[in-house]
Amino acid sequence: MRIAPHVNLTEEQKRRLTSIAQSKSASVRFATRARMILLAAEGLQDKQIAGQVAMQRQAVALWRKRFLLLGIDGLAKDAPRGGRRRTARSPDLVRKIIERTTQTTPPDATHWSTPSMARAIGVSASTVGRVWREHGLKPHRVKSFKLSGDKRFAEKLDDIVGLYLSPPEHALVLSCDEKSSIQALDRTQLGLPIRKGKTATMTHDYRRHGTTTLFAALRMLDGKVISTCMPRHRHQEWIKFLELIDSRTPADQQLHLIVDNYATHKHPRVLRWLKRHPRFHIHFTPTSASWLNMVERFFRDLTNRRLRRGVFTSVEKLIAAIEAYIAESNKNPKPFIWTAKAADILEKVKLARASLHKSVTG
Repeated sequence: MRIAPHVNLTEEQKRRLTSIAQSKSASVRFATRARMILLAAEGLQDKQIAGQVAMQRQAVALWRKRFLLLGIDGLAKDAPRGGRRRTARSPDLVRKIIERTTQTTPPDATHWSTPSMARAIGVSASTVGRVWREHGLKPHRVKSFKLSGDKRFAEKLDDIVGLYLSPPEHALVLSCDEKSSIQALDRTQLGLPIRKGKTATMTHDYRRHGTTTLFAALRMLDGKVISTCMPRHRHQEWIKFLELIDSRTPADQQLHLIVDNYATHKHPRVLRWLKRHPRFHIHFTPTSASWLNMVERFFRDLTNRRLRRGVFTSVEKLIAAIEAYIAESNKNPKPFIWTAKAADILEKVKLARASLHKSVTG
């Protein structure tokens, strides 16, 4: 039988190892290794120790040798693993990968993948992946983006952000919009429910049962929503919604409505209605800047939580689901908090314009 090298401990080593083995703050691995060495010092062989600490004999032998070579400090860290060492990347190689990723596209695709870039550069796909991660490059992802061309962009931005950050006293600020053409979709087959180890399923195809338009006004003060659903979204429906807001808010309060530039909101009949109701003050967002209208975040949550995976066999059931969601939300509303300052947004817009101009001209 192979005899393992004997372990002799000084009193100081024995005290330290005993403290580590009994410690509640030391890692389990470190404590187990300390216990192995204490048992080895008692004369036990590797196989016997392995049985007591529930480890493989080879692991016990490894840590016995590490202790004899490096002492207690050698037990604190894992042994170096085998395998090929990572090849060092030269600055020229990193720069080449970044330049190709950001300034070119492959001949047969709209963007690079790690395998295609690896073939083009002559390195491994893992090398390309590491360079991309280190420099925050994600060629497979794309975000929608558009700069507003509104000549009064800065003025409108300052006006709306001012309403969010410093609303007028004795007034309500309402973020208003329509979510049009919400479809009542019914799946062609029943999906399978979620269960352990399996996600829920849903068919990719569906039956259409009509549409509705949701009109919503988000109260910036408390997050409550005034809403109604109507079949269409013409100026007639918009006036009905304004009348609903009028009836649902205290008559002695001024109302500041944030709306987009949809033609319905500027219809002559709408303008005449607003003149007859002077407590209504309309604030238009800049063109192509719907992200400034906070009610869009409410629409996003409604879509993600209730509509996208919903099954509706009729428009009536769709409307009932929407109204139930809003009623539940209004029981415990949470206001959407705007934090960005107008000056910071303008600075980002300037940088975006400069980048866009450079990409077009350069």
